[in-house]
Amino acid sequence: MDIVPTEIEETLATLREGSEVTFEQGLQLATATGPALQALIATADSVRRETVGDAITYVVNRNINFTNVCFVGCSFCGFARGPGAADAYSHGAEHVVRKAQEAWDRGATEVCIQGGLPRDLDGFFYRDILRAIKHAIPEMHVHAFSPMEISYGVEKTGMPLRDYLQMLKDEGLGSIPGTAAEILDDRIRRRLSPNKLPVARWIEIVTTAHELGIPSTSTMMYGHVEESADWVRHILLLRAIQKRTGGFTEFVPLGFIHEKTRLFQHGGARAGAERDDHLRVHALSRVLLHGAIKNIQVSWVKLGFQLSLDCLNAGANDFSGTLMEESISKAAGANFGEFVEPAEFRRMIRSIGRTPAERTTSYKLRRIFDARQESEPTASEAAAPLPLLNVSNASDANPPHHITHGESAY
Repeated sequence: MDIVPTEIEETLATLREGSEVTFEQGLQLATATGPALQALIATADSVRRETVGDAITYVVNRNINFTNVCFVGCSFCGFARGPGAADAYSHGAEHVVRKAQEAWDRGATEVCIQGGLPRDLDGFFYRDILRAIKHAIPEMHVHAFSPMEISYGVEKTGMPLRDYLQMLKDEGLGSIPGTAAEILDDRIRRRLSPNKLPVARWIEIVTTAHELGIPSTSTMMYGHVEESADWVRHILLLRAIQKRTGGFTEFVPLGFIHEKTRLFQHGGARAGAERDDHLRVHALSRVLLHGAIKNIQVSWVKLGFQLSLDCLNAGANDFSGTLMEESISKAAGANFGEFVEPAEFRRMIRSIGRTPAERTTSYKLRRIFDARQESEPTASEAAAPLPLLNVSNASDANPPHHITHGESAY
C-alpha cells in the first residue's frame, strides 16, 4: 500500500487547521510525487470546495491584441514582430472600438486589451483607447494594459506612475492584467528577457494600482527554466502583496508554450511542463494562497480542455473567458486560443459533475445553469447589471476589488 510521507501529511493537516503554509512546507508540496501528489490534489480540491463551492465560473469576453510590433525581445514570446515584418500589424482606437462593439453585441461584458511595445508608441495611446471604448460602450468593463505597458506609458509621457494610473482609471480602466510577471525573481527574468521590467518595478506598479482602487489579476509562467522552489517563492510573494493591498482577485498559472519560441529553439528551456507539474502547480496555488486569493483560474488556451478539466479537479474553480480571439499563445505554438462558446463551457463543466455559472468581471454571478438551462443570454441581457451572488477574490480584510478575464498573455 502506498504511503503518504509523514511530513506531507503534517503540512496538509496544518493547512486544514487554518495555518498558513510556510516556504519549507510549500517546497515539500511542490516536489510531491505519487501518493503525496495525490494527497496534495485531494486537499486542494477540498479547500476549493470549502472556499468557493462547486460552481465553475466563466466570463463572456474578448481578447484584443492591438499590435504585435514590439522591441522588448522576450525569448519566450512567439508573438512579437519587428515593424518591417510582413505580418506585423498595428491597429488604432477605431479598430479596437469596433472589436469591442462586436463583442458587446455578442453578449460580452469585458474586453481584455494588450499589445506589443512599438518604439514609436504615443504614451497617451492607452488613454485614447479607453476613452474611445467608454464613449461607445459605457458599460463595457475594460481589463487592459500589463504592468510592462503601464511602465512604458509612464516612460513615454513622463508622468508620475500614480498620476498616470489615475488618468487611466478616470478614463475607464476597470482593472489590469497581472501579466509581465513570468517568475518574480530577477535572476530568472534576466535569462528570459533582460529588457523586461524588474521585480521591484512590477510590484510598484501593481501595488500602486491596488492603492488607487484598480484591481489586478496575478499570474505565473512555469515550465521553462525555473525550478519548483521558484514557484513557491513567487506564489508566497503574491500572498504577501495580497496581505498588504487586497487587490489581487485571482491567480492564473500560465504554462509555458514552447514550440515556436526562441527560448526553447535555442536550447534554453525545457519543452513546457509535464501533466503532473500542471496539476501540482494548480493544487499548490490553492494551498499556498488559501485565505488570500479565492479564485484560481485555468488557462484553457495553454492547457487545452482535458487538462483544464483535470486542474479544475485539483483546486481551480474558474474556466477563464470565451476570448473570441487570442493571438499571443497561438503565436507561440498553442493548439487552442480562438473561441469557446458558452454552451461548450457548460457542457465540459457538467462532464466532471460540477455546476456551470456565468459571471461578470467582478465575479458577480449572472446566472447559475442547471441541466435544463441551455439558452444563451441575449445581448441586452448580457448588458444588464445583475446584482446577484458575489464570490469576490479579494481579501476579506480589505475593500473588495474584483476582476478576472481570459488571462492568456504572459
